[in-house]
Amino acid sequence: MDYKNAGVDIEAGYKSVELMKKYVQRTMREEVMGGLGGFSGAFSAEKIKGMEHPVLLSGTDGVGTKLKLAFLLDRHDTVGIDCVAMCVNDVACAGGEPLFFLDYIACGKNAPEKIATIVSGVAEGCVQAGAALIGGETAEMPGFYPEDEYDLAGFAVGVADQKDLVTGADIKGGDTLVGIASSGVHSNGFSLVRRIFPMTKASLTTYSNELGGQLGDVLLAPTKIYVKALKAVREAGVTIKGCSHVTGGGFYENVPRMLPDGKRAMIRKDSYDVPPIFRMMAKEGNVEEKVMYNTFNMGIGMVLAVDPSQADAAIKALEGAGETAYKIGEVVDGEKGAELC
Repeated sequence: MDYKNAGVDIEAGYKSVELMKKYVQRTMREEVMGGLGGFSGAFSAEKIKGMEHPVLLSGTDGVGTKLKLAFLLDRHDTVGIDCVAMCVNDVACAGGEPLFFLDYIACGKNAPEKIATIVSGVAEGCVQAGAALIGGETAEMPGFYPEDEYDLAGFAVGVADQKDLVTGADIKGGDTLVGIASSGVHSNGFSLVRRIFPMTKASLTTYSNELGGQLGDVLLAPTKIYVKALKAVREAGVTIKGCSHVTGGGFYENVPRMLPDGKRAMIRKDSYDVPPIFRMMAKEGNVEEKVMYNTFNMGIGMVLAVDPSQADAAIKALEGAGETAYKIGEVVDGEKGAELC
């Protein structure tokens, strides 16, 4: 009896590392010290010495049950982007610059080519965020996960000067809420998604006129990474007073998280066109409107609070960064919360 007979193939682990190196190399920043394969990732703090009061920011998350669609369709090249996005968007939301990222893949059986494909997506997400992929772990866990399934999670570290942190403390009544378009469902609410639609390969690969493509392609569209877009807003001279990453809990849970006590977000549902996938889910699943806005991003992945005099400049900067943005509402005095009208 040996480890391989027990279900853990160490040689496959070595092969996975070799196959993923070319993807990891794309993410390197000059601060990275050492190479892939060490016991820890090293990242120089030399460049942040110029900050008056550097503050480290961190975010951790996973892809969730969206992975079930990747298993069913045998497509593993985009879920890594989701994993990175869920972490770095939170860091950027606080005004931080993501510096580096680590991933964790737990699987029933280590198929080196599949693991490398997953990591290629993680690397792509890191490139989009400007973060270095400096380490990770692939855990082969036979008997715990089915052979053809895995879980994927990650951890990001960023930095900001304390004076540049986005805290929401300066939000005032009359401030404009700017919404940045999502790329779709992102990586939240998939336990409900999987109850609404039949989870079969046939249903996911059938062309839909309403969606303008296959349902599986629309649902697997990776989460948008907003790091560079938010940087463009700041570089345009716009002060981001508050920032909300619209994830699980939709508008009702996430938007109030950026608000100080005594302020309320009034969001106009007709201020932008809700993407077809959300309308389809509401119809096919007979899901109440409030539940939809309390579960999904409904086409808005990030909400910014800015002074009304800077709203147009913010939208112009976002459009210059390749994003679609809208004025979706305003802040009013009242009980802390979010109201859709």
